[in-house]
Amino acid sequence: MEARHLRYALALAEHQHFGRAAAALGIAQPPLSQQIAALERELGARLFDRTARGVFPTAAGEAFLARAHRALAEMSAAVSDAGRAARGETGRLRLGFIGSALLELLPSVLGRFVHDHPGVRLGLQEMSTRRSTAALLAGELDVAIGRGAPRGAGAEDLVAVTVGRDHLVAVVGAAHPFARQRKVSTDQLKGQHLIVAPADEEPVVAGWLAGLLGEGADAPARTGGVTEARDVHTIIGLASCGVGVGLGPACLRVAARPGTRVCEVSPRVELPELVMSFRAQDRSPVLTAFLDITRELCPEVSERLERRLGPR
Repeated sequence: MEARHLRYALALAEHQHFGRAAAALGIAQPPLSQQIAALERELGARLFDRTARGVFPTAAGEAFLARAHRALAEMSAAVSDAGRAARGETGRLRLGFIGSALLELLPSVLGRFVHDHPGVRLGLQEMSTRRSTAALLAGELDVAIGRGAPRGAGAEDLVAVTVGRDHLVAVVGAAHPFARQRKVSTDQLKGQHLIVAPADEEPVVAGWLAGLLGEGADAPARTGGVTEARDVHTIIGLASCGVGVGLGPACLRVAARPGTRVCEVSPRVELPELVMSFRAQDRSPVLTAFLDITRELCPEVSERLERRLGPR
């Protein structure tokens, strides 16, 4: 039994006439009659009564046609679902990212992806670069966005492309003396209480900060102290409260709240590049769709992806 046999039987039940059913199917009447007769022999039951008034389903025919209709609907849905999955319109995308990625890359790319692929289930988790790399290598993520290229065992199996560059800035409340300055020097920062991301989040900043504060257990006390805050919004919020001077990527300007000021740090401190990573052997259509949107919205990233993966 083939799908065409189901279609033939349904067409005959609808038109109640072999000639009209054959015309609707686009075949000659004799082959249709032969196929229906062969189907009845295979099933061992008469599906249609042939009368002078027309052709009508028997009780066996009614039972068969109900299942046939559902079977064809399921086959059509299966074809549709397979096509959508192949185009990356369904499935799952698991994304790990550092908080600052929400300030420059993800708003446009993720917003467009959600709009264009509403059938994809998203798994989103903010995490440090080290954790997201480990999760990516373990198969727990499909994409990771963090600071700097992935490192460690297995990193050679990942594709990593730069998606942004940034440098360090200081954010203060409007009442802070630095609020009237366009730049602050590292010497000025030495006397301030600093609000920074933890070392596992921004290791370059942590190293720079260690040099700024000097050595010794009492160094933070001598220089005003340090408060760790993982999220850039927390850094900005604490700075706006007058707790101290927040330090973070320049992209935090887009999140700066009223009553805060952002100053350049001099000399300039470059941060590790914002990097998007994924497994080189991942051929998921959903990942491909996400990368295609990234290529479309970020021309520079598109060029880097093309060098690594080839043209779309």
